[in-house]
Amino acid sequence: MSCDFIALATPGVKGLTPYQPGKPVEELERELGISNIIKLASNENPLGPSALVLAAIEKAALELTRYPDGGGFNLKQALSSELSVSRDQVTLGNGSNDVLDLIARAYLSAGDEAIFSQYAFAVYPISTQAVGATAVVTPAKDYGHDLDAMAEAITDKTRVIFIANPNNPTGNWLSGAEIAHFLGRVPETVIVVLDEAYFEYAFDPSNSDRGSSDDQYYPDGLAYLSKYPNLIVTRTFSKAYGLASLRVGYGISSPEIADILNRVRQPFNVNSLALVAAETALTDKEYLQQGRALNKKGVAQLQAGFDALGLSYVPSAGNFVLAHFETDALPIFNELLKKGVIVRPVGNYGMPNSLRVSVGTEKENQRFLDSLAEIL
Repeated sequence: MSCDFIALATPGVKGLTPYQPGKPVEELERELGISNIIKLASNENPLGPSALVLAAIEKAALELTRYPDGGGFNLKQALSSELSVSRDQVTLGNGSNDVLDLIARAYLSAGDEAIFSQYAFAVYPISTQAVGATAVVTPAKDYGHDLDAMAEAITDKTRVIFIANPNNPTGNWLSGAEIAHFLGRVPETVIVVLDEAYFEYAFDPSNSDRGSSDDQYYPDGLAYLSKYPNLIVTRTFSKAYGLASLRVGYGISSPEIADILNRVRQPFNVNSLALVAAETALTDKEYLQQGRALNKKGVAQLQAGFDALGLSYVPSAGNFVLAHFETDALPIFNELLKKGVIVRPVGNYGMPNSLRVSVGTEKENQRFLDSLAEIL
């Protein structure tokens, strides 16, 4: 090769390593030649897609020769009605990851700092480093966010703070009181991103006092937008709504921030099928409730199974559980693969002795637990 194209890349990009997703079923089939594989690695919805969504996609597929609505009018209108926000507060993304990346591109550059927690979602350091900004990683507290440490880390160079609630890959969550107290300590010149990818699993609509300063429950981040215009709440249709393959998420913010994000958003970043699927998914309340109920039972099943095996774990508000082992968990991960069970090693997060297990169906969860018991 006559030219060193790696050397030509920007300094931030040269130092990155590609994001490592969960191992696909097809890859394991090729590697080991086995079938009847279950995947509990990527926090996907075990129910499969909603029947209403499939019908809407089939109808929309007749127009695949047309470009999607670049402004996503119908989906923004549906979100506006569902969430009681205005359309000009919505930024649509190719998954919420896309919105997180837009935030980094819009508000971070060389010399700026972004704060996030140890064990937080891998996209935060990737997006921060890619634009040449400096990552300030605060130590975790019980595998979750230490908001006091994050507040103390703010300097005049801080531009963005990323907070995942619940946190992936650990499952911890922060209460409304904790979030409200933290937001009150952040200068208005600093953007706070509240990443609520697992919101639908964690939030209990029966808690009528949600969003208040004395709220001890898992909060609805949108409750703080009117008081804190520097806040952005991001969510996704990939988890509870079962649309991971279609890649559609969104951010809710002040209209001024949304305007900035939409200036750097790629045209047609959400495809037509994703737009109609997400709009339809919002109407299918029965599917969402069924998924919540299945997940609640599944988390309890996994945690009870870990208790029976004498394993420690992080109590989770998401659709996964992080389990700890006494030694390196990678050999256990590999033995599970041989049994056709895919989970997620998290050594890349600095937790080599842990595995993250997504909630599957009751049968899939039990197969994992039985396989793990045999290995241990």
